[in-house]
Amino acid sequence: MTKARDIMTGGAQCICAQESVLNAARKMKDLGAGALPICGTDNRLKGVLTDRDIVVKALGAGRDPATCQAGELAQSEAVTIGADDDAEEILRTMTAHKVRRLPVVDGHDLVGMVAQADVARSLPDPKVGVLIEALSSD
Repeated sequence: MTKARDIMTGGAQCICAQESVLNAARKMKDLGAGALPICGTDNRLKGVLTDRDIVVKALGAGRDPATCQAGELAQSEAVTIGADDDAEEILRTMTAHKVRRLPVVDGHDLVGMVAQADVARSLPDPKVGVLIEALSSD
């Protein structure tokens, strides 16, 4: 059975909650990533910052990305998936929470990210279609 660790992109890097949104954008550019997990000073996952969050919640709201902290844009609670959770659980979690990316944790350690594209490459077309439809609807 396919597990999250089988399809995830490993080596996910966090942005600290106290770092600026500008630093987060630069890190995304350097990594070629559209999202970064946000970690607190306790090294625990606080949320996920996406490129869309930067544009809408910071730039679009007239906030200065050099002074706005990444943690200020975090959602209320991080939605994660366990490294040994199966593909069905990934689909259920993404669909239920309407998220396109899930941080993968092993215990309390961040070990990777599963994106919608990872799921599309790894699972049969009908299941991927259901996920894409769920994420695209309001």
